[in-house]
Amino acid sequence: MLRERFTDALKQAMKEKDALVVSTVRLVIAKLKEQDIEARGKGKSDGIGDAEIQQMLQSMIKQRRESIGLYEQGGRPELAEKERGEIAIIERFLPKQLSDAELESAVKDMIAAVGAASIKDMGRTMATLRERYAGQIDNAKASQVVKRLLG
Repeated sequence: MLRERFTDALKQAMKEKDALVVSTVRLVIAKLKEQDIEARGKGKSDGIGDAEIQQMLQSMIKQRRESIGLYEQGGRPELAEKERGEIAIIERFLPKQLSDAELESAVKDMIAAVGAASIKDMGRTMATLRERYAGQIDNAKASQVVKRLLG
């Protein structure tokens, strides 16, 4: 389970005195606790599941990528580099991301599987992609590929 991997990674980083890993994993754990509390309010007493944790990690990576762009525009390369380091640490907990060629192939398979014929079927195609390849695809890239193939 991902939760156990977070605590194991935190312990290991503390032993190795790796400050960036410690702070990044603590951020992940804090975000997870926040999501769990929110889920309890919606009736999920066990908190969020692994698929939702993967989505949370993806959103954290997305936030950091946006920050990198802003830091580079603002002339703060040291902060952009810190964000890149955090992305690399967070990605350790996600399944291997599909390459561009693998993503294209997966999208073609999904289009055929759901019988998508036009851009109107994009929502169904994307929903199926997110479900089947949870944590393995970048939704923004996948969306671009689906638009290109259906448009």
